[in-house]
Amino acid sequence: MVNITHKSNTLRIAIATATVRVSKIETIEAIQQRKVPKGDVFEFARAAGLLGVKKTSDVIPDCHPLPVEFTSITYQIVDLSIVISVEVHTIYKTGVEVEAMHGAAVTALTMYDMLKPIDKAVEIESVKLLKKSGGKTDFNKADYADSKAGVVVCSDTISAGQGEDRSGKAIVSKLEYFGIETIYYEIIADDFDLIQSQVKLLSEKVQLLIFTGGTGLSPRDVTSDAVLPLIEKPIDGIMETARRYGQDRMPYAMLSRGVAGLIGETLVMTFPGSVKGATESMDALFPQVLHLFKVIKGKRH
Repeated sequence: MVNITHKSNTLRIAIATATVRVSKIETIEAIQQRKVPKGDVFEFARAAGLLGVKKTSDVIPDCHPLPVEFTSITYQIVDLSIVISVEVHTIYKTGVEVEAMHGAAVTALTMYDMLKPIDKAVEIESVKLLKKSGGKTDFNKADYADSKAGVVVCSDTISAGQGEDRSGKAIVSKLEYFGIETIYYEIIADDFDLIQSQVKLLSEKVQLLIFTGGTGLSPRDVTSDAVLPLIEKPIDGIMETARRYGQDRMPYAMLSRGVAGLIGETLVMTFPGSVKGATESMDALFPQVLHLFKVIKGKRH
């Protein structure tokens, strides 16, 4: 089963359809008039489809069990075809497209089973995904395609050549995954004035500026203290989201003092200095935080 522990819960919706085709109008009439010997086709098939949605992970090995929070099964008769539509909602880390398709398939198979005694030519024509939403596929790279990034590593040890940076490189790698080029990558000491000078310099040259390190409680953790006075428009929800995400994975995330906000039209964020903390901050916030650039563009125009 694919590891989805790094993902965040979001509202995810999928709509799938299946088509059952009969060979004669008498079959359609029997369904509508509830005269099919095996019972009410629409209601029996709907009940089976609901079970199909709920039991998807039991019969498809790589599907994760997830909370199904809404399912709707509706029908439309078009000539000699019955079009089944299954809509499924969840708030979870992965989508429900397979659940919707499985529900549609089970609904169609139940119809087939109930109709075959009166129509030997009944057949299932198709099962397909019609629509899905939720997750990273909802974000359009065109909204931030021209954005450039700067990544600054704040560490006395690494800047003195006594260690190798891994956190900053992990951030750069994840930014590259989202199509954002890092044009500035710096390693500096945990120095208040030096950090502030980097903020002032780089916030005029990039649209996204990320500091890693110095967000904790040790005497030399001054990154947040240096950055915060320079932020013109704080966005508290960004680091609240990162801390909540981290807290679900380890008990000390609450101690991070990371801050985030705008300086002009540049988004500045401060992440923990550990590889795990920096990576989890990226996983918690991206790509959804990049919606900010679309909002800025909207205000500009």
